[in-house]
Amino acid sequence: MSNKFEIFYNQFILKDGYKLVLEGLGTTIILSVLALAIGLIIGTLVAIFITKKAKKQSLFNKILLILIKAYVGFFRGTPIVVQLLFIYFVILPLFGLGGVSALLVAVLIFGLNSGAYVSEIMRSGILSVDIGQNEAARALGLNQKQAMRFVIFPQALKNALPNLCNEFITLLKETSVANYITVHDLTYAFRSIGSASYEYMMPYFFLALSYLFLVLIATFFVKKIERNLRVGDRN
Repeated sequence: MSNKFEIFYNQFILKDGYKLVLEGLGTTIILSVLALAIGLIIGTLVAIFITKKAKKQSLFNKILLILIKAYVGFFRGTPIVVQLLFIYFVILPLFGLGGVSALLVAVLIFGLNSGAYVSEIMRSGILSVDIGQNEAARALGLNQKQAMRFVIFPQALKNALPNLCNEFITLLKETSVANYITVHDLTYAFRSIGSASYEYMMPYFFLALSYLFLVLIATFFVKKIERNLRVGDRN
């Protein structure tokens, strides 16, 4: 065991492996944050569209609804690894986009994946708002869009916030497979250290600790947000 640790120490400290890890850590955090931002935008728009009530739907809206259901079904019904490999190695080359940055592709795919889950979270949040809130907003002269923007959505976002935070934690862990398409993330960094020394025990041990540490930090802030929300509700 001491010999394995010594090999890892040599690669990590003496041969500047820590620089690769720090770079990978930054990539992992950037990937997670940007993907959640994209997912939040897409998921919110999808949720609003799905929950929007209209007596008559145009042909365009019906087609759009079918496409939305297909999008949600695909990204919720297939593993994220399959989505990465399929889009990066199959879809993009078919359209002559094989040279696109792997990190950019990963951000978009994780964002689309997150959007499919966020859409359900936000839909539940919107439906959790009492219908009387919408009726009161309309009685005050607000139209449907204004009622959603100023009355329904702020309350829905507050109700959905704990689940959105948990989605970020899930997303943070899922980004560990981004290296399948050559993204230089945290997993890639520790795997590279193992490859350089042909010894993987210690690199993968510290890789697991790194993700555990990141998740614990994220969980701490999630619980803090939830406590603040409960205090706000009591007040």
